[in-house]
Amino acid sequence: LDAVENYLRIKCNDGRIFVRTAQRNGNYVAKVLGNKPITSYATSEAAQFRDWCLDKGMNINSVKRVFASVRSIINLNIREYGLEGTNAFSGTYMPDGFDTPKRKPIPNDILKIIQSQCQTANDVPRWLVALISDTGMRLSEAAGLSKDDVHLDEKVPYVDIKPHPWRRLKTAGSQRKVPLVGMSLWAARQAYAASNSPFLFPRYCDEKECHSNSASAALNKWLKQVAGPDYVIHSFRHSMRDRLRAVNCPSDMIDQIGGWSSGKIGEGYGEGHSLVRKWEWLRKIN
Repeated sequence: LDAVENYLRIKCNDGRIFVRTAQRNGNYVAKVLGNKPITSYATSEAAQFRDWCLDKGMNINSVKRVFASVRSIINLNIREYGLEGTNAFSGTYMPDGFDTPKRKPIPNDILKIIQSQCQTANDVPRWLVALISDTGMRLSEAAGLSKDDVHLDEKVPYVDIKPHPWRRLKTAGSQRKVPLVGMSLWAARQAYAASNSPFLFPRYCDEKECHSNSASAALNKWLKQVAGPDYVIHSFRHSMRDRLRAVNCPSDMIDQIGGWSSGKIGEGYGEGHSLVRKWEWLRKIN
């Protein structure tokens, strides 16, 4: 548990979710295996911890995230303090066959029904859904927008997705500008006009934190009623990728629109595609 506190101090990350996640996972290890020096754990104990996580009801992807967090905590402390020993949580076998079902993209006919329902309801939650539906943004990216991030009077209206104290981004490549077309443009205009706050969606965001988890629960419940049990908010990102593929959009353009990392060396070179070029491709899928 001392290693967890060192990790948080060195990282200097005061995000509530980041802190809560590190502390929770550290407490899991201390509870199951004992609060011991970090290099004293055996690989057999790491396997025991994996089995405990699975028995607790976590799916394999959640277990992998817990292990990634624990590995990071231990590795940073080993490097920072020059500790002798190894990280027992590195290389722990993760069984196949436990993976959660792959999220399905939302078909176009169901997408149209969802967007129609959003216009009919014409309220804050549906504006958030509609904004995501034609941009492919992550829920936290959309819910954490400030009004200053929204540029509606430009020749190409767009949202500027960038990190904020109340909402960090998943990766460096997540920082980007996304044009607003179709339902996303309608939703941004509605939300902007209705908000009397510095935030586009003050119901889901304040100066301290973006409450994307609570938003996710409510929006997914509504979405399943409209679209069926197979779809969640994150399905819009899968749909966006398929919709862009369908119009033969280049893969690097798709990555820049959605904030995906391709893992290629050349990804960080140059300025990337212009806002106008992104807009042209998004117009093709509307």
